[in-house]
Amino acid sequence: MLDIFQATQQASRTLGLLSPAAIEAVLLDLAAAAVAETPFLLAENAKDLALMSPDDPKYDRLQLTAARLEGIAQDMGNVAALPSPLGQVLSAQELANGLQISKVRVPLGVVGVIYEARPNVTFDVAALCLKTGNACLLKGGSDAAHSNQAISTVIQKVLTRHGLHPASVSLLPPDRQATEALLQAVGYVDVLIPRGSQSLIDYVRQHARIPVIETGAGIVHTYFDETADLAKGRAIIANAKTRRVSVCNALDCLLVHEARLIDLPALTAPLAQAGVVVYADERAFPALRGLYPAALLEQARPAHFGTEFLSLKLAIKTVDNLEEALAHIAAHSSRHSEAIISEDAAHIEQFLTEVDAAAVYANASTAFTDGAQFGLGAEIGISTQKLHARGPMGLEELTSYKWLVRGQGQVRTT
Repeated sequence: MLDIFQATQQASRTLGLLSPAAIEAVLLDLAAAAVAETPFLLAENAKDLALMSPDDPKYDRLQLTAARLEGIAQDMGNVAALPSPLGQVLSAQELANGLQISKVRVPLGVVGVIYEARPNVTFDVAALCLKTGNACLLKGGSDAAHSNQAISTVIQKVLTRHGLHPASVSLLPPDRQATEALLQAVGYVDVLIPRGSQSLIDYVRQHARIPVIETGAGIVHTYFDETADLAKGRAIIANAKTRRVSVCNALDCLLVHEARLIDLPALTAPLAQAGVVVYADERAFPALRGLYPAALLEQARPAHFGTEFLSLKLAIKTVDNLEEALAHIAAHSSRHSEAIISEDAAHIEQFLTEVDAAAVYANASTAFTDGAQFGLGAEIGISTQKLHARGPMGLEELTSYKWLVRGQGQVRTT
């Protein structure tokens, strides 16, 4: 991998020098190419899909459609239209000795991304990195090998048309050797971002010798409070669970106040219509028995709590009060997205203040945890850690800063 790493590092030194207009033109061309090449991209994607069972939770993430490619193109167009963060002056001051000091946004350099069966990430990362003057090393999984190679081919054509270094966006082979090399790429990669399952993230964190930003895994809860509005709750819970089950902001566990168990059948009715399997605890199960489809209702086991299902499955936990809900979330959350449904202003504020997660919601679906939905254009991932970036990572999160010091011959005397 050394030749690829060196070429990508070389490309990174020139990307940050391009004008915003030049980068915008590249991204708009790339967005148009994603749509124009739809037949080619779908044909290659079909080769990957043929090797995976439709019942696999990763199948939906792997699948490309004409509509999804339109959406990807729209996201890239949105990124193109956003102002570039590069060169932004974060602070400036003149010292008593006349030194002028400013803090200015700059690219990170080379961004490595390891991801699984999500070919859309190839487009997303390329667009965001180009916009922020970063070169990128992409390591997709073998499940999406044909799809990623096809997308890389489209990207390379666009880079060539605009005279950009072809290594500005480099796709690594989909094998384990490439993963190991990337994890050890000291001196060539400035930051590594894993996107995928908790096992992938854990592996990268444990074995990488380069800086890592953790993203991806979402064990998501929504607490239905004693004062919650039933109509709001039905809509929010159904949307959070069923809008797209394979994404990291999908609902995994519904916490319900024991006083609202009487409303649980009505609250979960849309889930039954969508075919959601419910794992209900010892108090929720009797409240649903006979009122929720028997084939979709099972008694919860401890392992169901703290599980990211990525499918039409949901755990239900009964709690006595807000404090018990907060304790359960603290014990099982992946610090991604958490929500409360309540009409009690004090409870809402307590929840928003005490829950430790990248995105915390009151009376809204966790499905909104997304870079495009947050107005960032697109995202390179959703960081669940606290250093450097947290939540959807857009353009600003793909930059660092440096100090510029301008003088007129000053020397230090103390």
